[in-house]
Amino acid sequence: MHKKKYFFSIPFIVLQLVCFSTSLLAQPEINWIRTKVSELCDPIRFGRGYVENGIEHGAKYMTRQFKEMGLKPLGEKGTYSQSYYFNVNTFPDTMVLSINNYYLRAGIDYLIDASSSSFYENKMNISTIDLDLIQDSTEWKYLKAKWLKKNHKEAYCLLHTDSLCKRMNIKTRKLAYELPEGCFIIPQHGKLTWTVSTQDVEATVFYVEDTVLPKHLNKASVAVHARYLGGYENQNIIAKVPGTIPDSFIVFTAHYDHLGMMGSNALFPGASDNASGSATMLYLAKYFARHPQKYTVVFIAFSGEEAGLQGSDYFVKHPLIPLKNIKFLTNIDIMGDATDGITVVNATEYSKEFSLLQQINIEKHYLPQIKSRGKAANSDHYHFSEAGVPAFFIYSNSGKGYYHDVFDKAATLTFRNVDGVLRLLIDFTTALQQ
Repeated sequence: MHKKKYFFSIPFIVLQLVCFSTSLLAQPEINWIRTKVSELCDPIRFGRGYVENGIEHGAKYMTRQFKEMGLKPLGEKGTYSQSYYFNVNTFPDTMVLSINNYYLRAGIDYLIDASSSSFYENKMNISTIDLDLIQDSTEWKYLKAKWLKKNHKEAYCLLHTDSLCKRMNIKTRKLAYELPEGCFIIPQHGKLTWTVSTQDVEATVFYVEDTVLPKHLNKASVAVHARYLGGYENQNIIAKVPGTIPDSFIVFTAHYDHLGMMGSNALFPGASDNASGSATMLYLAKYFARHPQKYTVVFIAFSGEEAGLQGSDYFVKHPLIPLKNIKFLTNIDIMGDATDGITVVNATEYSKEFSLLQQINIEKHYLPQIKSRGKAANSDHYHFSEAGVPAFFIYSNSGKGYYHDVFDKAATLTFRNVDGVLRLLIDFTTALQQ
């Protein structure tokens, strides 16, 4: 057997060394971020929601990180914290749904509507109702009145809810607000997506993956404990790295809250959304703590994002720095896999800054692409830009698609190209001050 001879040009060897060197440089950054995401998703923080004080555990974690990095507090009364309050519906422990004596898995086979009330009933008959047969508001009112007369010893499986909602001009996720007291089962096909509700309703509504439902529904047993919390305390965690021009600000934001728990067994870790964004922001905080800038760099970890942008709304209405002095704000949400680059919300609103971001990326080849998107009220940048603060919201374009579900775990994130996002944002920050 003849030995093969391999010939390598000098440029090829240099290229390989450069790529290898870059990889070595990137790995500590990614490992650091990966560790922070895992810590934020640890079950001891209960999904950073409103069961077992999960949101408070998240706030303490973010506060400790800022302190250890040496950032200055920018909260109320010399602290890192800005407190505010809102109502929230929770499910702290009991969560049982059995159909035909088969116990369904919370968070996997079904979700409860986040606004649902407590409900306990064993071996109820199940009536299946095709809502596609309801043609007008009069028939819909009659059906609801009929349900009201029942003694709640019966559960209702509602088919074709989408058709009814479209016909009655009801938002699909607001159907629970239309239903009377009682137990309702709504089959769903495809991904189940949970949320947080700041309101409670009379009904108890389950969204059940249709593939786990038996062909004939006979009996249902339900045990749900809901607890509505009025005036629940939340905290925005805020810190700064002072600059040589202290009253001009570059701001980075990310929300650290998530959905928490649905009963005692279904935990929503929130790795992509948004432990990844929080960890990315923490890395930038660590970097700028070691490399102070001309402008003061501010870092805001918001709570209440999943409950309707509550934390950012409160901050904009009660700012701890003058909003007019914010030169630019970048909100980071969902940053676990940038294989296909990032998308920039508000790119069309701030075309000059977007062009600058694009130009940096073209010169440095940090990311394969940066997509432009227009205005959207889909994360914490929104209230700032509505108040006249120039702001981007960036999110990564790839990933496994786990979102607002129990599968959004730290181990599912690749963090590909996130090191490129870090370098891009660092260079962008420098360029904004020139």
